[in-house]
Amino acid sequence: MMMMMGTVYKSKIDVWVAAVLAFAVATSLFAGATVLSAGGQRGLAGVVMPLGVGLPLWLLFGTRYGLESGELRVRCGPFTWHVPVAAITGITQTRNPLSSPALSLDRLRIEYGAGKAIMISPRNRDMFLKDIEAMRRVAG
Repeated sequence: MMMMMGTVYKSKIDVWVAAVLAFAVATSLFAGATVLSAGGQRGLAGVVMPLGVGLPLWLLFGTRYGLESGELRVRCGPFTWHVPVAAITGITQTRNPLSSPALSLDRLRIEYGAGKAIMISPRNRDMFLKDIEAMRRVAG
């Protein structure tokens, strides 16, 4: 079976996660506008607003999982993980709420290396599992 290299899977997004991130954006915009309208520190507003707006949007639109060149590349905003597919020892479904590069509680826990694990939430879980398993067969 031929697998397409460079496949990218977007994160599944739970409504409540999107709402929390949208609230963070709205709160940052409101706080920045309040500071500016009150004649407050422009420098402070110039730092807080871009971070408070940019980071949640980057997380929301920049969380994805790629399969390429024998590795799983996890990207969540400014954070990146590289997991060699040959080092993966197990994949299990979980709803673990611990912090992870996943925008949904509908997650996959990927164990790899010496006791390492990462949780992700690919939108198309079945296709992801099929493709990563095919890549594991080729790598193994």
